[in-house]
Amino acid sequence: MSQRATSRRGFLVAAGAGAAGLAGGLVLGDAASSSDDQPSLATEADRGFCTDMSTHHVQALAMCQRVLGRDTGDPVQAAAAEVLQTQAIEVGMMRAWLTDWGQSTSPPETIMAWMGMNDGAGMPRAMMPGLASDDEMRSLSLAEGTAQGRLWIELMRAHHVGGVAMAEAAIELVGAAKVRRLARTQVEVQTFEIAQYDELLSTVYS
Repeated sequence: MSQRATSRRGFLVAAGAGAAGLAGGLVLGDAASSSDDQPSLATEADRGFCTDMSTHHVQALAMCQRVLGRDTGDPVQAAAAEVLQTQAIEVGMMRAWLTDWGQSTSPPETIMAWMGMNDGAGMPRAMMPGLASDDEMRSLSLAEGTAQGRLWIELMRAHHVGGVAMAEAAIELVGAAKVRRLARTQVEVQTFEIAQYDELLSTVYS
């Protein structure tokens, strides 16, 4: 492996540890706080955001599972492991909250109505910003080597851009403090990771 690739791997590992720390701190903070845990404090935006974002995250987990253990290059292995860890934690949190609020944790057919999309009618799940298509997921599974690594970065970057837009809307719209904290953390972590992906695409995976 070149010195350049090794340095990028070290950068991602260090950054990933910081992102995991943010997510882990959020979990501990919410476990220690019960002031905003009452179902009555959950608004339509709280419920809608957690439903939609957990669905969005589940595809990210599937994308990571398609590349982990493959010969994509160390930077993508480190990045995928970080996304898998952080977003698995967040899916667990959001689904636990939905259960507490008496809501289903199944993927919705209509998404983003809580954001006022389509005059409040929402849109089909397949149109969720950042989601990879079935063909893109198939291509990711079939690709090999650094080509697979580059495709993972491109798809995950687009996925993060869609996730950040949703989380930014949630910061303004949700009612529960713990949901707003999660959305802020997601914006911070995923914006940072987007910058990492841009660097990798312009260097190791150019």
